[in-house]
Amino acid sequence: MSKTRIFALVGIVVLVAAFLTNPSKERHEEVLRAKAKELLTSQLDYKQEDAVQLGMMLFGDRIINEFLANNVRIKNYYLFSLTEIKRQAESQVVGGGALGFVWLSPKIDAEADKIIRMIKDL
Repeated sequence: MSKTRIFALVGIVVLVAAFLTNPSKERHEEVLRAKAKELLTSQLDYKQEDAVQLGMMLFGDRIINEFLANNVRIKNYYLFSLTEIKRQAESQVVGGGALGFVWLSPKIDAEADKIIRMIKDL
C-alpha cells in the first residue's frame, strides 16, 4: 500500500470515530451544569457550607436550569459541537466537544463573573 492510501484510510477512520463519539446535547448540559454549580458556590463565598448546600438545593438548580434553557445554545455538527452563551444579543463560544469529550474555555469564568454580578445587583 502506498503512503497516500494509508493516510487516506487513517483520515477516514478518524472522521468516522469523531462522528460516532460526538458528545450529545445532554452531555454538554451536564458539563455546563457542573461548572455553573462550581461557579455559584465559589461566588457565594459563605462560611457555612450547609447554608450553601441548602441554598443550592432550593434555588441554585432552578437558576441553573433557567439559565441553560434561555442563554445556552449548543450547536451540534457531525464531527464536533460548540457551546455558546448568549448574553445581551451577543453569542460567545465558550466550549466545544469532540471524540466524547467536552471542553470549556476559560472565557466561561469571565462571562460567569459578569452574569453573577448582574444577578447580585438585582
